Amino acid sequence: MASQLLTFLFLLLVTASVLESSASFEPNIRLPTTATFVPRSDIYDDLYCASWQLAVETNNAGSWAAIPSRCVPFVRDYMTGQRYASDCEVVANYSLAYASTVQIASDGKDAWVFDVDETLLTNLPYYRDHGFGSEIFNESSWDEWVAEAKAPAIPSSLKLYNRLKQMGFKIFVLTGRSEYQRNDTRKNLVLAGYTGWEGLILRGASDGGTPATIFKSERRSVLVNEGYRIHGNSGDQWSDLLGFAVAKRSFKLPNPMYYIA
Repeated sequence: MASQLLTFLFLLLVTASVLESSASFEPNIRLPTTATFVPRSDIYDDLYCASWQLAVETNNAGSWAAIPSRCVPFVRDYMTGQRYASDCEVVANYSLAYASTVQIASDGKDAWVFDVDETLLTNLPYYRDHGFGSEIFNESSWDEWVAEAKAPAIPSSLKLYNRLKQMGFKIFVLTGRSEYQRNDTRKNLVLAGYTGWEGLILRGASDGGTPATIFKSERRSVLVNEGYRIHGNSGDQWSDLLGFAVAKRSFKLPNPMYYIA
């Protein structure tokens, strides 16, 4: 009997000890913390600048004088990277696909119009030294660059140009450059590989203050009055393509560096 009582008291003591230990136990639970997200400014700028470029290319931005300073790295990377060349090539491919549907007549009046700067030729070497469009346009330095006649061809535009000639289109080069730059422009085009155009049209002295849209529309109208059928028009500015006497199909090349009204 005594041994049973001792056993009972021992078990009672052990149970009490366990209960006391459990009551004083506090679990050490660590909840995951939420890290504070700090967006990288360069990623934010790239996102904004991509949207800005879309607004520019679709003409939603309207008239603008220079690219935003925060977008200089974005435009630099775009113009010097593979994306710009790829975008130009896609435009050329769509242009050629349309041209292939045109029934070329025997009268020699099926025409295609090209702009020069950032359409047939790229002035990237010049704009690389002038902030990729972040600087206000300087006519003196631009004229010096044109006189050098060193602007390279846009490869996809050169291929399109030559293919259109082979197909029988008459090529008209319609540029906002001034008449006094004719020889330099002709020299640059030939050195870049462009030959055999039907006409090279530049701004005369009386066209100095005429908006580009009006000037180019008037010159296209002259071609139409001469019996030409303008099937295609390629340019990097909306002022190359809009207005009157427009082409049946217009093809805009990308240009986030500058705007011409």
